Amino acid sequence: MSMRPSLTTERLLLRPLQAADGPVIEGLLGDPRIAANTAAIPWPYPEGGGAQWIAGHQEEFERGRSVIWGITWRADGTLLGVVALHRVAAHRRAELGYWLGSAWWGRGIATEAARAALGYGLNVLGLQRVTAGHFAHNVASGRVLQKLGMQREGCLRQHILRDGVFHDLVCYGILRDEWRGIGDAPGGSPSG
Repeated sequence: MSMRPSLTTERLLLRPLQAADGPVIEGLLGDPRIAANTAAIPWPYPEGGGAQWIAGHQEEFERGRSVIWGITWRADGTLLGVVALHRVAAHRRAELGYWLGSAWWGRGIATEAARAALGYGLNVLGLQRVTAGHFAHNVASGRVLQKLGMQREGCLRQHILRDGVFHDLVCYGILRDEWRGIGDAPGGSPSG
């Protein structure tokens, strides 16, 4: 992958993260509820960790392994969270991931951002399959995946150890020919 793409939706601009976003990322991830719903985000979130995390994902992008976007309001550029396609593989598959600052939960933002990222992966990158997973207790994330047209493929029992507790991981997937976001349907268009 050579260019860091931006995507636009009705309300959002998904743009490449920059080192300057690090402190905002740290502020958003200062909420323990976000870490509790993810496999790898630490809590408390370390000072300076935001810029380091962004730099690591830039390296993954340059290697063609991942595409990560900051989710921002189109109107004012406020950074709300992150959406990404991880582990882009030679087998033309990737894993969708996302998180939002808790102030933005329940507004359809995760669905709108994930739809744009999914459309980019299937339509622009030519992926055949995209997967995603959520902790069983995070039913809101499951609803996001269902709204995208992803199919529940199973549950990996006690798959993730988080803070000394094993969590079930509910797995979803979608194939290119199942994707409902083709063409002008809501989902985002590349903007650069």
